[in-house]
Amino acid sequence: MTAPKKVVLAYSGGLDTSIILKWLQTEYGCEVITFTADLGQGEELEPARQKAELLGIKPENIHIDDLREEFVRDFVFPMFRANALYEGLYLLGTSIARPLISKRLVEIAREHGADAVAHGATGKGNDQVRFELSCYALDPNIRVIAPWREWDLSSRTKLIEFAEQHQIPIARDKRGEAPFSVDANLLHTSSEGKALEDPAVEAPDYVYQRTANPEDAPDQPEHIEITFTRGDATAINGQEMSPATILTALNEYGRKHGIGRLDFVENRFVGMKSRGIYETPGGTILLEAHRGIEQITLDAGAGHLKDSLMPRYAELIYNGFWFSPEREMLQAAIDKSQEHVTGTVRLKLYKGSVHTVGRWSEHSLYSEAHVTFEDDAGAYDQKDAAGFIRLNALRLKLLAARNGRV
Repeated sequence: MTAPKKVVLAYSGGLDTSIILKWLQTEYGCEVITFTADLGQGEELEPARQKAELLGIKPENIHIDDLREEFVRDFVFPMFRANALYEGLYLLGTSIARPLISKRLVEIAREHGADAVAHGATGKGNDQVRFELSCYALDPNIRVIAPWREWDLSSRTKLIEFAEQHQIPIARDKRGEAPFSVDANLLHTSSEGKALEDPAVEAPDYVYQRTANPEDAPDQPEHIEITFTRGDATAINGQEMSPATILTALNEYGRKHGIGRLDFVENRFVGMKSRGIYETPGGTILLEAHRGIEQITLDAGAGHLKDSLMPRYAELIYNGFWFSPEREMLQAAIDKSQEHVTGTVRLKLYKGSVHTVGRWSEHSLYSEAHVTFEDDAGAYDQKDAAGFIRLNALRLKLLAARNGRV
C-alpha cells in the first residue's frame, strides 16, 4: 500500500500520541495534521498545541476544537432520551465520545485534502472499532491508520526509547509503568488497566478523580429540581442553561455528594472481559431525573416498548455503530416517545445516592381521581375489572384443563 501524503491524527498531546505523530512522520514521510477535541476532559489543552509545534507541526495544521456543546446536545442528550445503559450498568461515557471525534477527523481531513486519519487506540480495545466504523460510515474512501496494530513498539521500554531517540519530551512519571490509564470527557472518567486488572481487588480510592468518597460526602441531603423539554434537560432549579452547562453543573452536584461511581466488568466487543472504574456524576443524576419525568408523561405501552429497545440501542453505541441506519431508526422511535416528556423533577442527593422525590408536568398522564383509595366520584367502576380478569384468565384456564391440573 502506498504511503499517505497527509494524515489527520487524533492527538491528545500525551506521550503515546506524540510518539504516533513522530512515527507517522518517520514511517511514512507524510505531513501530519493534529486534531485535539475539547470534550470537557478538564485538562488544559494549550500544552497540546505547544507540543505539536515542538514536533514540527505547522500552526495552521493544529486544530483544537471546543466541542462541549455539540457533544452534549447532539450525542449525550439523544442517548439519555433512551436511558441507555450497556449491560444494565454502564452509561457509555467513552463510547458516545468516539463518533464525534471521528466526525471531526473526517471533516478536517476534507478541509486539508488529507488522504488518511490516524488514532491511538490499541488493538485490544473497543475504541479502534468505534473510531474506524464511524470514519468509514462518514467517508467510505478514507484510510485509517492504527499504529498500535502496525509498529513494533510493543513495550513501554521501546516507546520510551523511541521518544528519547526523537527528542520527544517525556514526563518523569512516564518512565515507569502507569498505575492505570484514564479517559475523560464532560460525561465521565474511565480508569482501566494495571492496578485495576484484578477484579477481585477493590479499587483504591485514589482512582476516583471526579467524586468525593460517599462516606465523606455531606451529612445533610440536598434537593435540586431539573426541568425537561421533550426529553432534554433545559434548566436546574428554574435557571435555564445550555446542554453543556447543565451537565457541568450536575457534575458538581454529583462530585459533592459522591454520586456516580461504578466498578464494572464488561464484555468488550472484541471478545474479552475487562474491568473498569467509571465515574459519571452528572449523568447518573440526569438518568434518574429523566426516568422520573417519564414516569408521569410517558404512556405505558410506549414506555415498555422503549425499555425493550434500550439494550439493543446501548449495544449499538458501545460497539461503535452510532452512524448506522439501525441506530438512527431506533433514535427516531425514541425521539417520537419524547414529544410529551416535559416537566420538572425534584431529586434528593445524599451520600452516593440520587432519588426522585417529586415530579410534575402539564403533560402528566397521572390521574389522582383514578388511583385514589378515597371516593373516586365515578371516575373508575371497579366492577369492570371482573370481566377484564375473566378474559385474561381464559387461556390460562384452557391450559390448566389440557395439562390435567384439575
